[in-house]
Amino acid sequence: MKSFLPFLFFAALAADALAADESAKKPNILFAIADDMSWPHASAYGCTFVKTPNFDRVAREGILFQNCFTSNPKCSPSRACLITGMHTWQLEEACDHHGIFPAKFKGYPDMLEQQAGYLVGYTGKPWAPGDWQIGGWKRNPAGDMFNQFSLKPPTTGIGKFDYTKNFEAFLAARKAGQPFCFWYGGHEPHRPYELGSGLRAGKKLSDVQVPDFLPDVDEVRSDLLDYAVEIEWFDKHLGQMLDLLEKTGELENTIVIVTSDNGMPFPRVKGNPYEMGHHLPLAIRWGARVKPGRVVTDFISFTDFAPTYLAVIGAPPHPQMTGRSFLDVLLSDKSGRVDPTRNFVVTGREREDVGRPGNVGYPVRTLRTDDFLYLRNFKPERWPAVDPESNYADIDDSPTKSYILEQQKKGELKYYNLAMGMRPAEELYRVGADPGCVTNVANDPAYAQTKKELAEKLEKFLRDQKDPRILGNGDAFDHYEYKGSAAKKAKGEKLGKPPE
Repeated sequence: MKSFLPFLFFAALAADALAADESAKKPNILFAIADDMSWPHASAYGCTFVKTPNFDRVAREGILFQNCFTSNPKCSPSRACLITGMHTWQLEEACDHHGIFPAKFKGYPDMLEQQAGYLVGYTGKPWAPGDWQIGGWKRNPAGDMFNQFSLKPPTTGIGKFDYTKNFEAFLAARKAGQPFCFWYGGHEPHRPYELGSGLRAGKKLSDVQVPDFLPDVDEVRSDLLDYAVEIEWFDKHLGQMLDLLEKTGELENTIVIVTSDNGMPFPRVKGNPYEMGHHLPLAIRWGARVKPGRVVTDFISFTDFAPTYLAVIGAPPHPQMTGRSFLDVLLSDKSGRVDPTRNFVVTGREREDVGRPGNVGYPVRTLRTDDFLYLRNFKPERWPAVDPESNYADIDDSPTKSYILEQQKKGELKYYNLAMGMRPAEELYRVGADPGCVTNVANDPAYAQTKKELAEKLEKFLRDQKDPRILGNGDAFDHYEYKGSAAKKAKGEKLGKPPE
């Protein structure tokens, strides 16, 4: 604990310095969040088949983060963690996908609005999918909606929202001098994709870097190119928003944050707390406040964003928040590991899409360090991607999924087992040597001590955070109301196509 105190002290000083500078304008916030984009699928990370010049600009003129993680690798619970600054297992119904978001969990948009006069709003996808009205919110937890303008998208998979024009309308709604916090929620690269759109855009199969948990065949390579096209659409609108801020003279006083909610919609990724499912891109720019060109390896959790936003305006974190501000990391001039205490992160999941008897979930908790990823699967007797009768509905339908299932019928089980097969109670991966998390070394005697230490550290963290799953009350997550698009799912009927 002693080593942690100096960083609390300097973080407090940083917040006080900002608050004390009464001549400084309150900074604006542009939060850009893609839908289902994995780390490292931005060209700033060395990706060869995705071109993201605007993400790269934010990273170049600010900070590129190497270790950003969502607390839960599925859309609505991930976004709930961002908004509240709380871990997914602390959010009751909002821990589940397609759940209810209880308004008793306070969100940073309302706090910025009420405590500092910010205009808050969103375009595209806010907190979703789920039901916030039943939870008691008066509006979506991300803020007021600005989705009035649409356009004709270049492919059938891309959404019709004109994100840039909606952002322009939001800016026009401001009072003179009013600070803003805007949520740009791209629907891309969420499925479905227009089949072959990547190839038609001139992309090459040979450029694709296929992760080793997926089959390296043309069908998968083409599917990844279609995914890349949608990332580039998200990035295009980011660039247009940056240009708009520059033209209006607001860019230098705006904190620009670019990330994603969870990993790509491919087997063994989205919804799975493996490396590409919960490890996400992150770049942050803040004019002269942030020294440009830095690459930071501190572990940043989605629970840390909300307290950071409050620290920026000189406000303390809400008592419910369990994340901690990384304002000190932003204002530092260092690269690498700025705060030595930021050397691990904990993630997890509960029920996502339904399709098991009783519509129960697949609870997992993980601990990620620089070198290892440890997973504890609490119900290894359950199918991780929901039951075969549901067509493994926890995995989005895709050419890649179809290929793996076709190969399984022919007796080729490698990729099927990785994506859909039963999993042991414990998993341990050497993420440095095995970023695809393919080789489980949990039962290797050479790693017995490492596994023991990580398991103990994870359990202590979860007990300190009062996780119901570790305290023996975790089955409550299986009985919260499911608010998916088909109400019949709550009655235990078989699934068809998985929901968004």
